Amino acid sequence: MPRRYVNELKDGDLVEEIFLVTDKQLRANRNAALYLSLDLRDKTGVINARMWNVTEQSAAPLQAGGFAKVRAKIQLFQGVLQMIASHVEPVSGAGIAIEEFEAQPLHDIEVLRARLVESLSNLHDPHLQALMACFLADAPLMDALCHAPAGVKAHHAYHGGLLEHIVTLMDVAKKVCEVYPQLNADLMLCGVFLHDLGKIREMTGETGLQYTDEGQLIGHLIIGVEMVTEKIRELATKASEPFPSELEWRIKHMILSHHGTYDFGSPKLPMTPEAVALHLIDNLDAKIFEFTHAIAEDPNSASHWTLFIPRMDRKIFKGAPKSVK
Repeated sequence: MPRRYVNELKDGDLVEEIFLVTDKQLRANRNAALYLSLDLRDKTGVINARMWNVTEQSAAPLQAGGFAKVRAKIQLFQGVLQMIASHVEPVSGAGIAIEEFEAQPLHDIEVLRARLVESLSNLHDPHLQALMACFLADAPLMDALCHAPAGVKAHHAYHGGLLEHIVTLMDVAKKVCEVYPQLNADLMLCGVFLHDLGKIREMTGETGLQYTDEGQLIGHLIIGVEMVTEKIRELATKASEPFPSELEWRIKHMILSHHGTYDFGSPKLPMTPEAVALHLIDNLDAKIFEFTHAIAEDPNSASHWTLFIPRMDRKIFKGAPKSVK
């Protein structure tokens, strides 16, 4: 029997399939009875599953990053599809094709890597050119970048997603600098490359994406600044003159301020033209990705609207279904 994917499930369906567990939480209801909440994914999307009246012992074998066989009924609750599970058991990952459970990059990774290298190899500022050369020459770092996700649940949350996000932003940054020539184009490209680079140490997961201890405690903004400090120190052993202090401050400021506001985790607000431009195009790419993927992955193909998306606090208008000729 062919597999039932997440984006094919509908209210009232009965399902018995294997899923990747991306999040596990044991919670108590109002009567202090324990229930299990699992985020389950396949290559088409993620769905939450609830199982009532469990114990700590029965839930213990299930772990985020592992696989589980789930028997459940699909239920529409407050505009969101969820599973009400009657049986959940962990299964071995042996023989399971991981590509069935991971979203895939929209573009070939090697092509994206070549475009990244080309963009960073043609800078005019000699100091920025030398700094970028230090990063590009770091083979383990570049390999990690090509494999890293840009997020755990939101935008570009798949292996290779970070590189895809960065290369897309580089294309946008080049166009923005054509319209606004007062921006420093070299600084914009370097800021785009570096702004999320700390995510290669913030997140991990061969099966299921999770935060590392370093990522939880420090976060990718601070990790990114540390990486720049390390490379400038490395560059100092090779260069004939020191890296300009103001240029270093500008780069680090772009990393620290790119979330835009204190509420979203930036320890500094954008205070240079390049920093505010980076924040805006970063947010633009993330939001367009989330909107287009929410439309593409919505299971209700007959509706003009997606289901309610709690993370975005809204439904998204899809328009009338396109007729098949």
